[in-house]
Amino acid sequence: MIKTAVIGVGSMGKNHARVYSELPDADLVAVSDVNGEIAEKVGSHFGVNYYDDYREMLEKEKPEAVTIGVPTALHHEVAMDAMQSGAHVLIEKPISATIEEGQSLIEAAAKLNRKLMVGHIVRFNSAHQMLKQKLEEGELGRVFQIFCRRAGPFPARIRDVGVIVDLAPHDVDIMRFLTGLDPIRVFAEIEQRIHTDHEDLLFALLRFPDHITGALEINWLTPTKIREVLVLGERGMFRVDDLTQDLYFYENAKVSEELWLGVKALKGVSEGSMTRFALQRREPLKAELEAFLQSIEGKIPVPVTGTDGLNALKLSLALIESGQKNQVIEV
Repeated sequence: MIKTAVIGVGSMGKNHARVYSELPDADLVAVSDVNGEIAEKVGSHFGVNYYDDYREMLEKEKPEAVTIGVPTALHHEVAMDAMQSGAHVLIEKPISATIEEGQSLIEAAAKLNRKLMVGHIVRFNSAHQMLKQKLEEGELGRVFQIFCRRAGPFPARIRDVGVIVDLAPHDVDIMRFLTGLDPIRVFAEIEQRIHTDHEDLLFALLRFPDHITGALEINWLTPTKIREVLVLGERGMFRVDDLTQDLYFYENAKVSEELWLGVKALKGVSEGSMTRFALQRREPLKAELEAFLQSIEGKIPVPVTGTDGLNALKLSLALIESGQKNQVIEV
């Protein structure tokens, strides 16, 4: 069993602690949070030691694998300390506050021979895993467009960043994951409607190689949660509902000779059958942490590398720059 610990047990970190306590290959030994009351509450719940000083925890408990769920501004400092103490590290996205800090973490992990993984949890949604497989098998044919929509109400937990840094890394990463490509350029429109300090609405266009276009809609202004990914290609369209872990395929049927002339005139695109795939749904966080532990054991490569996390951060910062400057940004 791998000795695990969590630094920062707020809304996401406490779920990491829960999953580690449930996994057969993990031994949750401790949690840490600067808020001692929260650390005590979570630690007591799972029957493990708790600390308000993560450095003390690293020194006394010597965990082999650590999740870092602290605010983004602290990712670099805490991750460096964890790796230098001997632990492999999973950092909740984004990898860091700046590109320079992210690159520093990647270099340190290589020098210290530590596994560095970034928590892009959307990849581990069962529907996205199946969609990736179907795209690789060529079931859609050529990909024309990918569209991601992530909308919902304003989260009370967010104060230090806007909607782009908080949410866009999920979607630019899933675009990279599904296409296997990095964008060439981006253009974004951003607005600040309700949030007092940062943008809370984004609409962006991304241009990928192979003539693939991308579109991204993210906001904190929609009173109901929407998590949707559409991939359009020559044989039809795949649709993922992130919230229900459902994958659909809408077929581009061929127009038959029996159909009326008005439809025949389309000569190509017509409505065909819709398929909803049966798949084994799993909690994405559990799949993510299982993969992290398997990478430590050497069973698989790190599935979301520091470089993946850094590329997602670069794209998110490029979207902010584009929105602020009102111009296309080459990436």
